Amino acid sequence: MNPSNRNEAVGRGATYRPRIALVLGSGGVRSAAAIGVAEVLERAALTPDLVVGCSSGALFGALVAARTPADDALAKAVRLWSPDLTRRHRWSAYLQLLLPRLAGFSPEFSLRRGDAIAARVAEAFGAARLEELAIPLRVVATRTETGQRAVLSRGPLVDAIRASMAVPFIFPPVSIDGQRLVDGVISDPLPVAMAHDADVVLALGFEGRMPARVNRPAKLFGQVSTALINNLMQARLDLARAQGKVVVPIELELPQRVGLWDTAALPAMRAAGAAAMERVLPHLAYALREIVRARRAA
Repeated sequence: MNPSNRNEAVGRGATYRPRIALVLGSGGVRSAAAIGVAEVLERAALTPDLVVGCSSGALFGALVAARTPADDALAKAVRLWSPDLTRRHRWSAYLQLLLPRLAGFSPEFSLRRGDAIAARVAEAFGAARLEELAIPLRVVATRTETGQRAVLSRGPLVDAIRASMAVPFIFPPVSIDGQRLVDGVISDPLPVAMAHDADVVLALGFEGRMPARVNRPAKLFGQVSTALINNLMQARLDLARAQGKVVVPIELELPQRVGLWDTAALPAMRAAGAAAMERVLPHLAYALREIVRARRAA
């Protein structure tokens, strides 16, 4: 079944309208698949009632929550997701690494400057606030002092996106309401629990690829960190399902590996997201009907 609208999905005359949440995990440029996912949902009149985003998922989730038309969203993504943002070095950072006491190493340390990202995100979203978006958006970041998840649902959108994407050591943390925040992937790489008030969760998550060879320190670090993040993501999904949450995964079919900052792959990610969501539509329709049926029987 390929539902053309929510009435067809749940059955005409249904008295209960199930809430749909779209949860977007961390995945670098692959998170742009959210543009295609949203495009298909919009066409099927199944626009989500809530968007939850973490790291790159927060960035592309903001485009979805603003109901940005797919072509415009892709154009903004090309401008936003540019590898030159990672090349704005802080040359003093290398001195801070070598001589931390003398050079003033602090919790604000970063190898790259954060002003370029701030300017680029502000260019895309202006003075928009989380609570003013067309679709409610919850952005997940991580508190540096405790390592715990922080959920942002009010305040400047630019600050929330920057915080959720602030990779430690690479970009500086972002202070919001007295909290120092960094990348949400550290605490919750696929924050399905933050869609607790939705009936169905569409989950677009991405497992990291383990290094094929561990022949230098960076590869060993990548192996360990990737395993931790993958296991944490799976644990979140397992817990949500164990608690009775209806989770419908959206799985991309990619012919080849896609780099985190591979801007040229953005159109392909949009297409992959649309194709994946088309495959998922019958499963979503079934889940919606079952929820309505259970409500009627209760």
